[in-house]
Amino acid sequence: MNADASSAADAGAEPHPQGAGTGRLVLLTTSHRVAPGLLSWPAWQIVRAAERVLCADPDHPQLPYLREAGVTVEIAAPTARELVDYCSPVALTAREVPPSGARTAVVITSADGESALTDGLARLAGSGRETMPDLELLPGSYDLPGARLLDLVQVMDQIRAECPWSSIRTHRDLAKYAIEEAYELVEAIEEGDREALREELGDVLLQVVFHARIAQDDPDEPFSVDDVAGTIVEKLLHRHPHVFGVETAETPEDVKAHWIRTKAEEKQRDSVTEGIPLAQPGLALAAKLASRVRTAGLDVPTPSGPGIGYELLALAVRAESEGVDPEAALRAAARTYRDAVVAAEGR
Repeated sequence: MNADASSAADAGAEPHPQGAGTGRLVLLTTSHRVAPGLLSWPAWQIVRAAERVLCADPDHPQLPYLREAGVTVEIAAPTARELVDYCSPVALTAREVPPSGARTAVVITSADGESALTDGLARLAGSGRETMPDLELLPGSYDLPGARLLDLVQVMDQIRAECPWSSIRTHRDLAKYAIEEAYELVEAIEEGDREALREELGDVLLQVVFHARIAQDDPDEPFSVDDVAGTIVEKLLHRHPHVFGVETAETPEDVKAHWIRTKAEEKQRDSVTEGIPLAQPGLALAAKLASRVRTAGLDVPTPSGPGIGYELLALAVRAESEGVDPEAALRAAARTYRDAVVAAEGR
């Protein structure tokens, strides 16, 4: 119990239950997920009707829009005691002030919340000896799908600014982690582990957001996560004319044809091999080359020569032609081999 509440109890004050006519105190919650100015209709109604609207943060992003709408916002951080006394003046003079003196106050919360205020209100309400206003927690708006991505962006921004390790990382430093996380994602998919899949997707997403945050600090050619998202959105729109344009696609083959054509227009490549990363695993590289050759309708015999490398190349090309991912097939076989090794060790 805080000092205010304990003083009231020591003075022998009569219990004053919360109820009609005792005022209203609204905590209006906002966050980085709420675009400035885009408050819900109930939120706009309450801030326009309240006798007082308060905010402790003078730089709160909602303030310019509230002022533009004619809402007067006081920059202040009143205590729980002060707000209760304002909303329920009957508490000041026992039963001398009629309920008509009750008032409404709105507190626009900061990004970190108002823990001191809420703790104080809880103590006053819990004492059982306070005339409490009606307390209400009102969301400033409601999340759209993808809103938690904004949480990730904000958390990454703070980590980049305050973590001694993360603040000095470069794209090169993180390159190996992108590869590792991608392999762990593939493993979760192949194992059919849904919990691991969700976690590994998050780890891959972290790599994207981390790299975008590093890029934001580049002195010469900075870009942000919004630029990254904007680029892929434009690409998806352009490569799906059957969804966002006037073209039609009835089959997956039609879709692939659209994709290949629009991609060729974008890249203006001189060779079908351009854009294939040569650093990828050998079987995947061979299969990708074979796929490009087959799609382009080229007649390129598989080269032959001494050594197992050419044998593996021929197997990879054959697997691709049969619709088999040679890397995935080999991993499946390797896992079977691992199980056999473990079984042998247990005998």
